[in-house]
Amino acid sequence: MKKEISSGTLSEKLFEQVYDYVLERIRRGEWKADEKLPSVRQLAVELNVHRLTVFKAYQLLKQNQHVYVKDKSGYYVQSSSMLQVARQDDPIVSAYVHKSHLSEIHQVQAAYQFSIALLDPNLLPNLYFSEYVKKVFDLYPKVLGTYSTTQGDLELREALCHYFTKHYRFFLSPSELLITSGSQEAIDLIARVLIKNRDVVLLERPTYSPAIDVFRRQGATTISVEIHPYGYDLEEVERLMQQHKPRLFYLNPTFHNPTGYVVPAKQRKRLVELAEKYHCLLVEDDPCRDIYFEEEPPLPLFSYDTAGYVIYIRSFSKYIAPGLSIATVACRPACMNYLLKAKSLADSGSPLLNQKIFLHYFFSERMQQHLAKLRTALAMRKELMEAELSGTGWEWYSPTGGFNLWIKLPVSTPMDTLLSKSIEQSITFVPGSICDPVRELTTWIRMSYSFLNDQQMREGLKRFIQVTKEIVPHDKCGSA
Repeated sequence: MKKEISSGTLSEKLFEQVYDYVLERIRRGEWKADEKLPSVRQLAVELNVHRLTVFKAYQLLKQNQHVYVKDKSGYYVQSSSMLQVARQDDPIVSAYVHKSHLSEIHQVQAAYQFSIALLDPNLLPNLYFSEYVKKVFDLYPKVLGTYSTTQGDLELREALCHYFTKHYRFFLSPSELLITSGSQEAIDLIARVLIKNRDVVLLERPTYSPAIDVFRRQGATTISVEIHPYGYDLEEVERLMQQHKPRLFYLNPTFHNPTGYVVPAKQRKRLVELAEKYHCLLVEDDPCRDIYFEEEPPLPLFSYDTAGYVIYIRSFSKYIAPGLSIATVACRPACMNYLLKAKSLADSGSPLLNQKIFLHYFFSERMQQHLAKLRTALAMRKELMEAELSGTGWEWYSPTGGFNLWIKLPVSTPMDTLLSKSIEQSITFVPGSICDPVRELTTWIRMSYSFLNDQQMREGLKRFIQVTKEIVPHDKCGSA
């Protein structure tokens, strides 16, 4: 039976509709990795379109690395495109649910969880925190019977405005802040509001793994921007903006996840200029700003933005109170109106109780003083991890803040085997390939020093090093 592709749907070009049709079937797993696609002639007959239309769609799929060509054979599904969703018992679920590769690792129960970039709960002033929970109920006796507004508690947004203006020269109003349940919800809202099929998104390489999954779920074409200890090659960034006209650039310039790099102030200012010049939104994810071991990091990109080209995500979940899961999005009214509409469809606002507890807990003098203790404790844990790894011959960048080491293992390391053997020893880590938009960083791993105490870290690292020695050829184990 022939399928019809309408030539009038939302005024899209016909070959783009064919592109979307093929891409969706790949996502659903109807055409699997390395499977041959129908010929140009065959699909043209099936869809009742001209062969040139199918050819143009296939060429665009090839350009975006979703398919590849075998000479004189045809088009095949690209195995590295990571588009297919996992099959489940319910075919409707398997068609529309997309995976989070990092979440799958976090679900593994292990004694030594180097995969979790969160604060050890024992480093938080938990007794003091419980006092503030009681205080909030005294101040707001009806808090459990009240919804928050969709945009978030006004009292909290006013306090955050004052905080951002005082520390980072943001100069915004409460109406330009949105409270979300963590940064991942913020990224998801931004993607759903701003991205449609075939929009180009620039992503750092490597980057925060769930961001890759979220933007690809929206049908974005992702293009990588290499990040280095010195920041970006700004000439390359400008070339990509000029050539591909990206909708947005998602970036994490402060204690970058997973590398720990910090983009210098001069580059931040230039990035905002490029964004304005090429009409590319910058989505700045800033979850670790307070966790610096030496000097404070440069001001956020948002501080340099005067034309509304930066959307700023600030999460407090990782080091203040993960259980509250509080983050905020700062942007100008044009973007905020759309984010509020998307948020209202998702929920009625982040839990009001969590917002009130965070308000009084974070802005208290004692918590602000405790941040200095957290920085010292995490700096010591980073040094401990580096000391335990010092005899391996592996390579890593020593960060000046944040939660992670980005480690290069010997080239011959079989990563799948290493992960499975480590899990057998109750150890988890993050393979570098899931942080890579093109899935090629197969000898890198992310290990977090923030979650385990000193004793657990020593024991876990000893086990991990031993596992690596057992599966890597002996003469190569000390060479990265």
